[in-house]
Amino acid sequence: MSIPTPLILVAGGLAFVVAEMLLTFRIARRLGNFGIVDAVWSAGFTPLVLLYLAITSTRQSGDPAGGNPWAEALPARLPLTLMVVAWSLRLGMHLAIRVRAHHPVEDVRYAELRREWGADTDRKMRGFFLLQGVLQVVLSTPWLIGSLHPPDPRAGTSAACFWAGLGLWAAGILGESLADHQLARFRADPARRGQVCQVGLWRYSRHPNYFCEWLVWVGYGIFALSSPWGWLGLVAPALMYHFLVNVTGIPMTEALSVKSKGEAYRAYQRTTNAFFPGPPHTG
Repeated sequence: MSIPTPLILVAGGLAFVVAEMLLTFRIARRLGNFGIVDAVWSAGFTPLVLLYLAITSTRQSGDPAGGNPWAEALPARLPLTLMVVAWSLRLGMHLAIRVRAHHPVEDVRYAELRREWGADTDRKMRGFFLLQGVLQVVLSTPWLIGSLHPPDPRAGTSAACFWAGLGLWAAGILGESLADHQLARFRADPARRGQVCQVGLWRYSRHPNYFCEWLVWVGYGIFALSSPWGWLGLVAPALMYHFLVNVTGIPMTEALSVKSKGEAYRAYQRTTNAFFPGPPHTG
């Protein structure tokens, strides 16, 4: 009995992320820096989407016994694959540079978890890493769908989803890169040490990098909408919004900012939107 391609994609993705995260855990423990998981998590989407491309191109080839299945698959699937690879490697490299710059000092989030978990840190952190891997597979739903049924940029609704998704993705990538650059320049100025960054995009949102990251995921979700069951791809931007706004993004970042900058950051909170950009308002 032939196994459905979606099940093979999910199984292959899960097998990859388990191996990826177990290896990352061992390296992180040896380095004494669990913060490397952030860079690995981001960059790890690249081999994941390439795995989806390899599986679908081979199984959906018109003539699997002959010819070149990759040549058949690439024209339709290349745009989405390149979108994921460009986003994944840019973010992964950005985070890797940040981790390297602070090593051996560990990101405060993981340092806090070490203190909280104590002697049980290794066991719980291994589980945390594996959970991050499972999340990779869940968030990759739009790409799985897009690999099975890539949108056609020349035909009706499919074309609308293709170009709308691509446009939002591009806006998110450019905005996030600009926000990261503006923040890095601000922090590099000794005269601004300890101040709150309110330049450029940071004047209109306290977390423009998170907002633009979310836009990237909205783009992926829309990209998949023209496919059968494409609405399942919207789980990715919905989950990403929840994590950024309610879980590990804004709440943790703002708590640390208030702790380090005090009243200056509280004033920033009163005048500037947390997530969605908007004009500054009076406190």
